Amino acid sequence: MAAVPAVQIARRTGLAAIAIALALAAVAHADARRVISIIPATTEMLFAMGAGDRVVAVGSYDRFPAAVEQLPRVGALLDPNVERILSLRPDLVILYGTQADLRMQLDRAHVAYFPYVHRGLPDITETIRAVGDRVGVAAAAKTLADGIEKQLADIRARVAGAARPKTLLVFGREPGSLRSIEASGGVGFLHDMLEAAGGIDVLGDLKQQSVTLSTEVVLARAPDVILELRYARGDTTAASDLRAWDALASVPAVKNRRVLLLQGEEFVVPGPRVGVATERIARALHPERFK
Repeated sequence: MAAVPAVQIARRTGLAAIAIALALAAVAHADARRVISIIPATTEMLFAMGAGDRVVAVGSYDRFPAAVEQLPRVGALLDPNVERILSLRPDLVILYGTQADLRMQLDRAHVAYFPYVHRGLPDITETIRAVGDRVGVAAAAKTLADGIEKQLADIRARVAGAARPKTLLVFGREPGSLRSIEASGGVGFLHDMLEAAGGIDVLGDLKQQSVTLSTEVVLARAPDVILELRYARGDTTAASDLRAWDALASVPAVKNRRVLLLQGEEFVVPGPRVGVATERIARALHPERFK
């Protein structure tokens, strides 16, 4: 099953901004040794900070690193398997902040949890530090977060002063057509990655993480660059599918052959690979700065 990008989950469920401080302000517990993470981003964080040996189960959409393929699956945002979660005797469950029913059942079972929320780019490293502190590897988590922040700062410095192209960042549409185009709006980690990479989000004035738009909107916004993200594992859609955009010949991105394809799960998982993903966007927008 293809991974579901966090921006789509947010749009479908109306994910509210729940402060990470909620987790930090909870009653202190001993360092977690048996952790269940049903969120791809936090699973990646745990492994990247050296706490992967504490992860006893993951969510339905976890794909990275390869070690997660050997772990039990316990559902995800919409279908958590509470019985299986409890049977694994976790001392910490990392869940979405909106999973009120799951939180209530964990409270009844006296199982600690960490409520996760994804928002903007800075929240990724904030979450890394918070999770690391919760599982007792604060120093390693800080090192990881500091490294990501340095990656992002280096990218910003590298593209500084370059002309910033108006960019449409697309993460979904019907194959072979321009129907049901889904793109990054003016909030969220994808928007922040695009801005850090030296682009201007052509939908930046729309304060949504995900925007469904028509070809009329694309024509009106006239992006200089169209970046399409493909993130599903095993996606066999040919690059020739980008020719669908030829129908909008007057759009500068189409006219100047700046309709580009980037493939990789890292683009839709707001976790430790966000620096790598941001650099790939920057290289696509400003290849002259990475020679």
